[in-house]
Order: sequence, then structure tokens, then C-alpha cells
Amino acid sequence: MLKGFEHMNLTTSDMDRTLVFYRDLLGMREVVRRDIKGGGEIAFVEFPGGGMIEIVRPGTEVATPAREVPRTEAGIRHIAVSVENVDAAAAKLAEAGVTITEQPRDAYHRDILKRVAFCLDPDGVSIELTER
Repeated sequence: MLKGFEHMNLTTSDMDRTLVFYRDLLGMREVVRRDIKGGGEIAFVEFPGGGMIEIVRPGTEVATPAREVPRTEAGIRHIAVSVENVDAAAAKLAEAGVTITEQPRDAYHRDILKRVAFCLDPDGVSIELTER
């Protein structure tokens, strides 16, 4: 029955800034961007190989920064993206002013991943950079 991962949804406070991060810095492809009811916007960006992030900027409400989900609370703690070289990707993001919350290091689960690093998107969503 299940065919694969389709998309996840993020709320942003600034669509332009968020698209610069996901599209320009991470290299995702912008599939669509349009206005929605209430003065807001929606955009979809696609990972190489499939799967998307739906990004919504509310029209009248102000989106507050994301908060870290404690380990004892159910919820999504981070989004993991695969990169060719974690060290190079983290350096590129840091140079662009992105907050690196955990510097590149060897992965704890070496049977699955080689190296990882963590950063924050423009609204404080935790992003894990992974290298296999």
C-alpha cells in the first residue's frame, strides 16, 4: 500500500528567507510558489530523488520561531537531509550565516551514517546534515 514519502509541512515567518535556505543553500528545487487565502503564501520545494517540503507563510498571523522538542515529548525533533560531504556543507552554511548547532562529527550509528552535523533553518527548525 505505501509507495514512499510525499511531503512534510513547515510554517515560516518569511518565505523569501526560507526559500533561500532550502532552495539556494541546500539545493532543493522550487516546484511551486503562490499566494493563498488570507494574504499568505505557499511553496513546495523538492529533494533530489523525490519527497518535498510544503512551506506555508500565514497571512494575518505571525509565525513564531520553532522550539526544540524535548526528548520526553512526542514530536518531530529534526529533519535529516543527505549531503555529499557534511564538512563542506556545514562550512558553506556557516559562511552564509546559518547557525550551526553541532559541528561536523562522526555519527553515533556508524552502521547507518558516516558523519553528521546540525544547523537551524531561518525559523529555528533543526536540520541534520548526514553523510553515508
